[in-house]
Amino acid sequence: MGITRGEIEDAIKAKGLKTVEEVGEETSTGTVCRGCQDQIQEIFDEINS
Repeated sequence: MGITRGEIEDAIKAKGLKTVEEVGEETSTGTVCRGCQDQIQEIFDEINS
């Protein structure tokens, strides 16, 4: 989808997103092939650790 890691991190922090699904709704990331959902979860884990 052409969304960068930085854009995902910014969306999580700015919008208080809590799930991979919420990230998809906000950024369209992980909504087509769902291949990057594990990577999105890793970003959540890093931000919340």
